[in-house]
Amino acid sequence: MRRSDPDAMVDLPLVLLVDDEVRSQESMRRTLEEDFHILTASDSDAARKVLEQHAVSVILCDQRMAGQSGVEFLKEVRTHWPEVVRIVISGYADSDSIIAGINEAGIYQYVLKPWSPDHLLQTVRDAVETSKLEHGLHRLELDLRAGAPALRARRQEKLQEARKVLGFEHMVRANGSPLDVLCDMAARVARHDISVLLLGESGTGKELMARAIHYASPRLAGPFVVENCAAIPDSLLESELFGHKRGAFTGAVEDHVGLFQRADSGTLFLDEIGETSPSFQVKLLRVLQEGELRPVGSTRSIPVDVRVISATHRNLEDDVRAGRFREDLYYRLAGVSLSMPPLRERPGDIIPIAEHVLASACQELGLPPTRFDDDARAVLMGYAWPGNIRELRNEIARTLALNGGIVLRAADFSTKLLMGNAGASHASVPMTASGTLQERMDAIESMMLREVMLRLRWNKTKAAQELGLSRVGLRAKLLRFGLGTNK
Repeated sequence: MRRSDPDAMVDLPLVLLVDDEVRSQESMRRTLEEDFHILTASDSDAARKVLEQHAVSVILCDQRMAGQSGVEFLKEVRTHWPEVVRIVISGYADSDSIIAGINEAGIYQYVLKPWSPDHLLQTVRDAVETSKLEHGLHRLELDLRAGAPALRARRQEKLQEARKVLGFEHMVRANGSPLDVLCDMAARVARHDISVLLLGESGTGKELMARAIHYASPRLAGPFVVENCAAIPDSLLESELFGHKRGAFTGAVEDHVGLFQRADSGTLFLDEIGETSPSFQVKLLRVLQEGELRPVGSTRSIPVDVRVISATHRNLEDDVRAGRFREDLYYRLAGVSLSMPPLRERPGDIIPIAEHVLASACQELGLPPTRFDDDARAVLMGYAWPGNIRELRNEIARTLALNGGIVLRAADFSTKLLMGNAGASHASVPMTASGTLQERMDAIESMMLREVMLRLRWNKTKAAQELGLSRVGLRAKLLRFGLGTNK
């Protein structure tokens, strides 16, 4: 690309050569003109005019000029045109004065005479690249500065979206659910930076509650970190939570940042805290008391600012009395205790949760929207759900995968679910001596109807034949006893 091509010169970087010897100017021009657009000046006054009129990227200035030395002029350039990369050309005799003036003039590099064309060309190329990087960095800083309010607003918007999706409103339940009171209490607790202990059977939604507390707290912008203490051997749990230094034990080939540090300024959820050993409980208590931890193999303590929410299916008060759990740690963890009710104590929530799970499963499996028929709803309502929401989710996913269709029926459920209903129905009938004769007869009739329907997998034709009823009569009885209203 030759300098004689005017169209090509438009995009070439501007390089200003300042030298009072014309032959030296021409020599540098011939070396550089294929890669750069060259401007020249014979003294500092002419160079100032060029700098005022053109966006020069790099200036090469001879040290020995009449009236003003190169370093003195480049000091001035640094003050008025600081974005220009400055190079000084000098002889060996000038090296001491050049070195003395490098800091004051902010000289990028000095080139010794006699210079070689290859060295001079590479020096200017590097200087132009430096200029581009500095301009790019400056633009980026301006963009970030201008975009900071927008970034903060976007971040706040995302946090609000997370609060809606992961907050208490996301915990599916019916109107008047026992969770309403619990969620109100948890929302009040969330505003205060105290520890929370969540109690309840496995699968009752303790992690969902912990996450909702986090996103309702002042720490919502911080991380939410989860660890299941029962899933990791006690020997590794300390390293996982507190971190370790390289060489602390066999296999520790590099430093490991523990979950407490990763959760700094946020929330750490410790599930199944009741499964930890007494020796680990001592170490956890120290971190909670001191607000600092010491990674395994380290001699230095690290401060951490973490809110701890823990959960267990065990009765920790009984474990404290039995000596299996430290009393002082229990009171550290149980700033506030919240008990998650099992699903069997939330019968009104079963159908809303099941429908929510069904819609999510259809989306995950790529199936069309599916619904339960009324008999299927009756089966879901009649089961005790010992595995709570986790068991409900697994049952629906299995049924949907094996019996995909737009309607799930009672007969599609597993034998365990249907026979479990039969056993539960027998146990739930109040066979007492109280009530009128009609009430007692109704209870027996309801029990018999449910047992037959579940045993025959809700086949109304077979059930009506076995009971000696018409299909219309069977439907009426099922409707009367709330065992299904499918017509």
